[in-house]
Amino acid sequence: MIQPVSDLPLWAAMVVAAFLIFGSALALIGAIGFLRLPTFYERLHAPTLGTSWGVGGIMLASMVYFSVSSSRPVLHEILIGLFVTVTTPITFMLLARAALHRDRAESNGNVPEKHQHDLEDVEAIQGNAEEN
Repeated sequence: MIQPVSDLPLWAAMVVAAFLIFGSALALIGAIGFLRLPTFYERLHAPTLGTSWGVGGIMLASMVYFSVSSSRPVLHEILIGLFVTVTTPITFMLLARAALHRDRAESNGNVPEKHQHDLEDVEAIQGNAEEN
């Protein structure tokens, strides 16, 4: 049975509070960065870090709280952290590549040009596909 919050030991309450403040501060920084940064590519970076590390802090607070209050280790929140850690960078890369492709197709001047080694990689991949 889970104890009420008022029965939580002081050390555990302090650890939970510290992780909650840390996680929520990082999520807030990510949200502020999302609003303040000027370009789409810059806006992707701040929320990605804020989400990953912010969720991590809140996840650790949850693990400590429920482990202490139920008198047994509660570790299933690690799955949440694992899924956020894996999916956030993948989503970031997909959004960035889609925006880069769109901006290059529209000949937007603020987009970096393709490098020669990128073109060589594409040609090598196409050559391997034709051989198979």
